[in-house]
Amino acid sequence: MIFKLIKRVREYKLPTILTLIFIVGEVIIEAIIPFITASLVNNIKRGVEMESVIKTGGILVMLAVLSLICGTVAGFTCAKASAGFAKNLRHDVFARVQGFSFENIDKFSSSSLVTRMTTDITNVQMSFMMLIRTAIRSPLLLVFSVIMAYVMGGALATTFVVVIPVLACGLFLISRKAMPAFRSVFKKYDRLNESIEENVRAIRVVKGFAREEYEKQKFGTAADEIRANFTKAERIVAFNQPLMQLCIYFNMAFVLIVGSKLTIQSGGDLIDVGQISAMLTYGMQILMSLMMLSMIYVMLTMSAESVKRIAEVLEEEPSLSNPESPVFEVADGSVDFDGVSFKYSSKAKRYALENVNLHIKSGMTVGIIGGTGSSKSTLVQLIARLYDVTEGCVRVGGVDVREYDLDVLRGNVAMVLQKNLLFSGTIAENLRWGNPNATDEEIREACRLACADEFVSTFPDGYDTYIEQGGTNVSGGQKQRLCIARALLKKPKILILDDSTSAVDTKTDAIIRHSFKQYIPETTKIIIAQRISSVQDADMIIVMENGAISAIGKHEELIASNEIYREVYEQQTKGGDEE
Repeated sequence: MIFKLIKRVREYKLPTILTLIFIVGEVIIEAIIPFITASLVNNIKRGVEMESVIKTGGILVMLAVLSLICGTVAGFTCAKASAGFAKNLRHDVFARVQGFSFENIDKFSSSSLVTRMTTDITNVQMSFMMLIRTAIRSPLLLVFSVIMAYVMGGALATTFVVVIPVLACGLFLISRKAMPAFRSVFKKYDRLNESIEENVRAIRVVKGFAREEYEKQKFGTAADEIRANFTKAERIVAFNQPLMQLCIYFNMAFVLIVGSKLTIQSGGDLIDVGQISAMLTYGMQILMSLMMLSMIYVMLTMSAESVKRIAEVLEEEPSLSNPESPVFEVADGSVDFDGVSFKYSSKAKRYALENVNLHIKSGMTVGIIGGTGSSKSTLVQLIARLYDVTEGCVRVGGVDVREYDLDVLRGNVAMVLQKNLLFSGTIAENLRWGNPNATDEEIREACRLACADEFVSTFPDGYDTYIEQGGTNVSGGQKQRLCIARALLKKPKILILDDSTSAVDTKTDAIIRHSFKQYIPETTKIIIAQRISSVQDADMIIVMENGAISAIGKHEELIASNEIYREVYEQQTKGGDEE
């Protein structure tokens, strides 16, 4: 998983390598400075001339400046590399999600995908930054400091034989104890994001039912669970500081007491004041390196769960993909269902569609009627290959939909859903989703056909009116008409309206259907509706029940022969009079 993610460094390899080089330079200089400082202290004690002191001081200043430069450049290149790595990773995860089928997306909740592309990638970015900077710097500084401590202090450096294992074991145990709490946080982040997403999307329902307090309580519970986990983990990690201070003070006391005694007894021959000061500096560097290594361990362990969650998305294979030699042209808008059965999951006990046989000629207007749960939407989703059939075959233009290039197929099949979305941007920008090259006149013409121009022209900014996220600043009927106009601009071979005129009145519905006949006569039009009036003029009407086709015919034929259709018709046309 780590190697799979590291590949996302790509064009940021150079700043990554430069970070490593400058970090090594910074560590070497930091290890040399205490050595030179110790020599300077000893020389001053012996009464060396001022010229020598100034010369050594100049060298120390130069080394300090070089260390500063190395650290600054490493910080810059590290930031550039880690931010670039995160950008590439976020791009690749998002691109992967865009290639998923509905089946793949159903496997991951939307809130979980958002968490993976935000919180998880941020964690991985921080770990990458620590890996190429701190995770290199700390071990190197530890090794160099230990070596120099033995060079300078000799037997006095045996203090580290005691301090290092104690501190290392303590930090390891603390980190290991905190890990379960850190790992459990991420799934709770998913639940928190899910609560936010549901609440924001359904804010009108929440307010309509006065359920604000309930939603606050639900969000508060999710947030409190995260707080509890982090508090538990941070409470354990907090032991790092006292353990670190204990080791530092023990080292200082040992060096000062033992070092002073040796200095006095040997008269400075065995060890001198300069060596004692260097030992204190190297001791601090060693202990700080261990401290940083423990923090790296904590961060990497936290990120391990994030790495796993990101890798799950990157490794997920889309259930729908292009064939090896795809067809790139759709001949016409004919649609054929031959023995089609479908279920959403291989584990499902029953089929959503079962043994569907249907033949639609190009250019026909087809109406689909059926009760809730009769799989009307499922039927039309197979035409655009949003799902693959479980059994049988769906053909568009005489070719199995599984043989088409996906972009070509979906480019020739336009779907307008009951809950179709508008995106943030102007009305014109939203409409050009159907045709990026559409002229202003083509946009206005499509809106006139969809009865949208009449309300767009009343807006002060017209087609430059900004649509808020989700189209919250237009009504449901206005949103549906704009979505129909967007589909008309696509000029598809097949146009599917999935109950997409439910929010407009019957007169506007009739005008829109008449526009279809005039504007796109050769396009196959499939209309799913609850109102008989929306489909009664269709060339073919399909009645569905429990995932199967109950009857096919024209309006008059179905009234005479199909009980379901006749009952719906009578309820809609005579129910008001009977009451």
